[in-house]
Parts: sequence; C-alpha cells; structure tokens
Amino acid sequence: MTQPRWRLSAALAGCLLTLVLLSAPGQSGADALDLPDFGSSADTVLSRAEQRDLGREFMKWVRKSLEVSTDPLLTDYVQALGHRLVRASRETSGRYDFFVVEDPRINAFAGPSGNIGVNAGLILSAETESELAAVLAHEIAHVSQNHLLRRFAAQKQMTVPATALLIAAAVLGAAVDPQAGAAALMGAQGALVQQQINFTRTNEEEADRIGIDTLARAGHDPYAMPGFFQKLTQANRVYESGAPELLRTHPVTSDRIADALARAERFGPNQKPDSLRFHLTRAHLREQSYNRAEQAIDHFRDTLQKERYRNETAERYGYARALARGGRLDAAARQLAPLLERHPSQVEFLVLQSQLERRRGHADKAVRDLKGAVGLAPGNWPLQQAYAEALLDTGKPAAALATLERLIGLRPDIAPVYGLMADAAGKAGEQAAAMRWRAELLFRSGDLEPAIRQLELALRQPGLEFHQAAKIQVRLDELQAEEHRREAKR
Repeated sequence: MTQPRWRLSAALAGCLLTLVLLSAPGQSGADALDLPDFGSSADTVLSRAEQRDLGREFMKWVRKSLEVSTDPLLTDYVQALGHRLVRASRETSGRYDFFVVEDPRINAFAGPSGNIGVNAGLILSAETESELAAVLAHEIAHVSQNHLLRRFAAQKQMTVPATALLIAAAVLGAAVDPQAGAAALMGAQGALVQQQINFTRTNEEEADRIGIDTLARAGHDPYAMPGFFQKLTQANRVYESGAPELLRTHPVTSDRIADALARAERFGPNQKPDSLRFHLTRAHLREQSYNRAEQAIDHFRDTLQKERYRNETAERYGYARALARGGRLDAAARQLAPLLERHPSQVEFLVLQSQLERRRGHADKAVRDLKGAVGLAPGNWPLQQAYAEALLDTGKPAAALATLERLIGLRPDIAPVYGLMADAAGKAGEQAAAMRWRAELLFRSGDLEPAIRQLELALRQPGLEFHQAAKIQVRLDELQAEEHRREAKR
C-alpha cells in the first residue's frame, strides 16, 4: 500500500478558528465563554485595517505551519470556484482568498479577513463538485457572519497583536506537538468543553443555513452539504485513525444533518454536471499524492486498463503528469496530445504541454504555443506564469517580467508571482526592480519590516531611473505608514 507523498507537518490550522473563537488571553471560567451579540458588526470590534492586519498575521503563521500550495493550477481552480460562490451569496462583502493546503487529511477552515483554506484530502474525498462547493460555501458563511470577529464583541481590550500572538501560540505549539499545543490553549477551559461545543454548533448551524442558500443560488445541488457531512459521519465509523479532521473542527450531529436536509428540500435537487476542471484538479492531486512517480504511473495505468474511473480525460491527464514526473517525457506527450486535440484551450493541458516542451529543450516552441492563449486570457494566472517561465528559459527575462507585471496589474493579490518577478528582474539586471518585487512578496507574506528594508535598499541602487524611484518611494511611504499605524495600536 503506497503512502501519500505529502509531508505531514504537525499543525493545527484546521483548529485555529475554533481555538481563537474559544480562547482569549486574560480570561478564564464562564467569562471566557459569554455568548457574543450576534447582531454586532465586525467593524465595531476591529477596524477594517485591523481586520486586514489580523488576516495577514494569520496567514503568516499558517504558511509557516502548513504546506500551502503555490501551484497556479490548483490554487486558481479553488479560487475560481470560491469566488463564484461569493458572487452568488446574499451575505458576502469584502475580500476572500482561497488556497489549497497540501495535506491528505479531510479538512477546511476559515480564518480572519476572508482567508479560507481547503486540504487536498478534502478535494479528493469530494465525489462531486457540489460537495466541494458545499464545504467552501459553509466556510464563506463563517466569514460573512463574522463568527471569528464576534468573539471579540465583549473583549474591547483585545488587540490585534494579542490575537496574533494567540494564533502564533497555537501554531507553534502544534509544530512541536499538536495535542500539547491545543492543550496549552484550552487547558483553562477544561471544565467548559460542553459549552464550547454548544457555541460552535450555533455557528455551524448558521453557516449551514447560509451555505445551502449560497449553494443553490450558485447552481449547485443544495443536498450536497448534508449529504457530504452524512457521508463523512458514516465513514467515521470505520476510520482507522479517528474522525476526519473536518468533523473534529465542525461537529456534526443527526439533528444538524436533518435540519440541513430540510433546508435543502426548500430548493429541490439540482444535479449540476461536474466541471472538467474539478476532475482535472482531483487527478492532479491524486498524482502528486504518491511518493514516487512509478507508484503514480502504476495507479493511473491500472485504472485506465480496468476502466475504473469517473472521467477518462482526467485520468489520462493524471497519467501524463505521472509519466512526466517519472522523466518519461515522450510517453507523457503521447498521452497529452489527444487531450489537447479535443480540448485545445484547456489551461491544464496547455500548461503541461509547455512544461514538457521546456524539459525537452524546446522552450522556444513553448513560447510560440502559448503566445496566442495568453493574449486571449491576460488575467489567467496559470497561463501567464507558464508563458513567463518559458520566456525565462529562452533567455528573455525582461519579456517575462513584463508579462508578469501585466498579470499583477489585473490580479495584484497573487503573492507567489512576486517571487518569480523578482527572479526575472534579477536576471534582467534590474536589481532595484528585483528588490521591489521581493519586498512585495515579503509584505504579502506578512513580513512588513523586511519588506520596508528591501524598498530602502532598492532606492539606494545606482543608476535608478526617476520614474522607477518614484514608484518605489510611493510604495515605501505606504508600508512605513502601515508600520506606524500598527505601532500606534500596540
């Protein structure tokens, strides 16, 4: 039996929402669990700027503790699905950021400032796209109803740094020992576990109600939410290592499932066909879940020979990816060719073709093949990054940098792109630009002070042109103002 390739970094990010909701420094006993005013606005507890600070601090510790995927294809798919749900919801406002955690456990979690993570294991366990959408809709509802920030309604003295410290303590404790980390935070609450469960159930029921409405409005099957949780609950009876993480952090009862079923009945079933991207994403994750390429090759070859698959196109895509990982590039290209012929604009196939061509020493061909596609999709992250990488391989770093600058002009929140931009700028001999984009990556990773230092260094680079110096200075002023504002809140 093969083992997943993911490194199981000990972390507790799946529990962070619950821990932060139920834990606060300087509190103990019943006072720590006073029910919040469910009519209160998050803005009366923390300002918008403080909410963004909390979100950045949250993500900084999540990245240090969990394997957050930087794969453009995986992240782009989850973001696209998540944002379609956000647009369909009656309740949402503000920003949302969806990301994939490379962890085989079945879990998803919502953090401050709209940060929503979904484990690879959950995507693989979802049999339909509506089931995956149901979990995302549920987490979106946690955010839209301010379940995290409401916890501060009775705690006016709680500062953002104190909250960030609480989250950091949870993550650091888990990095050493997940159980010890949780115990350190929850120890003072030991006598009130039942009250904590009741409190979280209230949040879960509200998230179910709003999530089912969002699911139906987005055209997905509203029965997917109670159905998926029921399936996990039944699977729990034979789970070798205890309940799925999602059931630990999102308690499910028979009453909750029955209530969700009743709500779904108000909308009626909607058997929406799964998108091809859903199946391709699952095949992608399945392929990389194997430790060795040969294991993945054997898996996909066996399922194709025995026709044990739900989508043949996705299965052949997974097979091509496995062959590519194993260095069998010609065989991978043969598997990919008919897929591209049937789906010539499918982003996953175009990106894999580009990767194969580059590895076979045909980077120029990769550039030519992608040029038309990137022109038609200027905001498509996977395509634009694949094109920039091919340009770098052909010794055209300035063109690669220009491509990525156009992309972030449309989608400035794609943090991983800034690292590639810094690399391209450095290879183009533009050291000030390399420092500028490295600063942006640092800032968006939650490292404000190092980002400021990078911009200060950039301004001291010899031969810096006026217009570039002006842009760097404006950004430096913004980050320094941000630093002063945070210091004033401490």
